[in-house]
Amino acid sequence: MGVVKPTSVETSKQEVVQHGIFHRMLDGIEKVGNKLPDPITLFIAFAFIVILLSHLGALAGWKAVNPATNEEVAVISLLTTEGFQKIMTNMVKNFAEFPPLGLVLVTMIGVGVAEGVGLIAALLKKIVLSTSKKLITFAIVFSGILANMAGDAGLIVLPPIAALVFLSVGRHPIAGMVAAYASVAGGFSANLIVNMLDALLAGFTESAARINDPSYVANPAMNWYFLAVSCFIIVPLAVWVTDRVVEPRLPAYKGKQASFQPLKPLEEKGLKWAGIVTIIYLVFIAITIIPEQAPLRGENGGIIISPFMSSLVPIIMGLFLFPALAYGIVTKEIRSDKDVAQAMGNAMGTMGLYIVLAFFAAQFITYFNWSNLGIVMSIKGADVLKELGLTGLPLFIGFILISALLNIFIGSASAKWAILGTVFVPMFMQLNYSPAFTQMAYRIGDSITNPITPMFAYFAILLALAQKYDKNMGLGSLIAVMIPYSVVFAIGWIALFIVWFVFGLPLGPGASIYM
Repeated sequence: MGVVKPTSVETSKQEVVQHGIFHRMLDGIEKVGNKLPDPITLFIAFAFIVILLSHLGALAGWKAVNPATNEEVAVISLLTTEGFQKIMTNMVKNFAEFPPLGLVLVTMIGVGVAEGVGLIAALLKKIVLSTSKKLITFAIVFSGILANMAGDAGLIVLPPIAALVFLSVGRHPIAGMVAAYASVAGGFSANLIVNMLDALLAGFTESAARINDPSYVANPAMNWYFLAVSCFIIVPLAVWVTDRVVEPRLPAYKGKQASFQPLKPLEEKGLKWAGIVTIIYLVFIAITIIPEQAPLRGENGGIIISPFMSSLVPIIMGLFLFPALAYGIVTKEIRSDKDVAQAMGNAMGTMGLYIVLAFFAAQFITYFNWSNLGIVMSIKGADVLKELGLTGLPLFIGFILISALLNIFIGSASAKWAILGTVFVPMFMQLNYSPAFTQMAYRIGDSITNPITPMFAYFAILLALAQKYDKNMGLGSLIAVMIPYSVVFAIGWIALFIVWFVFGLPLGPGASIYM
């Protein structure tokens, strides 16, 4: 796809390439991806597989010596009378005590209100419209990175806004929308602020790490330093790809031009008061941690290991909730307490599928722990890796690439991590790598292929939006436009990962590369 119209010979050659190897590859990926069961079905299947493997492992005498304790660990069968009783009597408890469940639902109370009253959409629009034309791509990409704090909201809100912004300044609207989508989806694990995804994945990491260390506690900020620095890598890369690679390859846009309406006075006023409330809230939080005897400090005045770190989830909830209340009251989106309750209820309503997913994931992970399959596999796996000499950077780069490949077929970050984390977190702990470092590697792989996978729930929405501006834009064409983002993100992020590893930099508060 180029601005200059190719000759007939060139066109025929392009058609052979586009409708030959490239499209067959895309069709194959789509066909395989569509045949995969739903993540919920996968967890049900995995739970039964664990029960069966636990019985086979017990019969075969699978065991290993834990190098940390020098104690022998054997696989325990769950396919016994005692195992069946344990499964049935603990099913509700497994679900209720599943770490990610409460973390996500509490965070969504604040995010749901902010989205429901229109604060998130207004804030993103304000950031984009307040920027000069020369920095418009940067503004959209940076807004996309920040939009990750609201979970999937940015994937719905930002691309259509970005398309209109590009169109209003005489640029190709599809370039704007794909830049927005790529920055939200591809940069899903880069952010300046600890958010819901951090809390979600930390819960799965904690569950997996407790296979080896029952006392292990993960905090949502354990990858924060790396993810914050990632913003300064991903943002310029996305800007460069958009301006230098993607937009020049798009055909000239011949549709109607559009003007972008600025924020209404009431929305401006709402954002002003939301900003004031945010400052007040942050000052309040600072008072709870900065003074020597502050209530959220830990023993001996510590901050890294403290009630503050254990309170990040409700703090994040408040960071969304209180500004949203101010915005909603000013803009009259909130007229009574019933409107607030309705917004919270609507947010919880959108979490129905996740709650069901969490139920079955909780059973699978618990059965995996009970059976001792995880710790035996991790010990044996670590031994194999040691014998093969696969340690350090080659090991983790391979893990990143495997995660990226799986992400093409299974879009849910939590669903994949619930499976991969259960095996790789304890396995790498046996090699003296911290759960935080393993999670960091996974998050890179989980992000870089988000822009190109048709299995990502919001890809279909993007395709429909693209066809609004170009009716000939098909699945293959859209993926071809998105591929440069994935490739460049992978190169840049892996390079940053290598630098981090070589210099042994801390990953986040109290989190390092090694155990």
